[in-house]
Amino acid sequence: MFDKADRVIKGLTQVIFNGPQEKLTSTAFCQPAIFTYSIAALYAFQAHPKFHYVDPRFTAGLSLGECTAVAAAGSLSFEEALKLVERRSFFMEEAAKAKKGAMAAVIGFDQAKLVAICRETGAEVANYNSPEQIVITGEAAKVAAACAKIKEQGGKRVIPLEVSGAFHSSLMAPAVPKFEAELKKADFKPARIPVVSNVNGQPANKPENIRLNLAQQIISSVQWVESVQYIAAQGVVNFLEIGPGNVLKGLIRKINPDLTVHNIRKPEDLDGLPF
Repeated sequence: MFDKADRVIKGLTQVIFNGPQEKLTSTAFCQPAIFTYSIAALYAFQAHPKFHYVDPRFTAGLSLGECTAVAAAGSLSFEEALKLVERRSFFMEEAAKAKKGAMAAVIGFDQAKLVAICRETGAEVANYNSPEQIVITGEAAKVAAACAKIKEQGGKRVIPLEVSGAFHSSLMAPAVPKFEAELKKADFKPARIPVVSNVNGQPANKPENIRLNLAQQIISSVQWVESVQYIAAQGVVNFLEIGPGNVLKGLIRKINPDLTVHNIRKPEDLDGLPF
């Protein structure tokens, strides 16, 4: 998978394994690196005997992870998905440079009050990560005004995020038509496994729906809570978080503590699966 990735983005593997850190976290490499690592981990899992015990019902991912979910569901080839990830990252960064934006995580604050404050100040909701954690986004001054009002109304934890722009906000609108043009070029196939979208927390199989969701996701709130709740409502109790980190495990635990999440990010994780 890393060899394939290098044919799409020259030098990506070198940066993934050897850095330096500032290059790995740069716009050109960060999202393609996460995507490549995640799909490589999935392929390693599929080659493991324990994969025979797995019957995936849905795929889903948070923000960038939705592109990974689309590839994992068989709707796009690895190479085509990686090209789209690289273009998505570039267009979003381009939009971020055009207008100064900001983001902040709000922990443990009433959702209805937060939405009302965003409406009042002109800030927007970027992510519904869990019932406890919502991320706001938008023009820097509007986000600052929203943060101040949240604190006035008793918000204890409002954490400014170190990001280069107001992602998942209307400030990303210039990126959408450019990304739509790239999506039209890609050879999407019907997904073998339904992809639950960030846009509406609902499954999609048809290429036209998946394509539309990927475009709209750039300016839409990430409906991660709704996505997890939908999957759980279909009787799914076991989730596999494949790729670097274990952030989603923590979020899913907050959304529904009855769900079980297993992380797959290193070889011993495969041996440690309880099936």
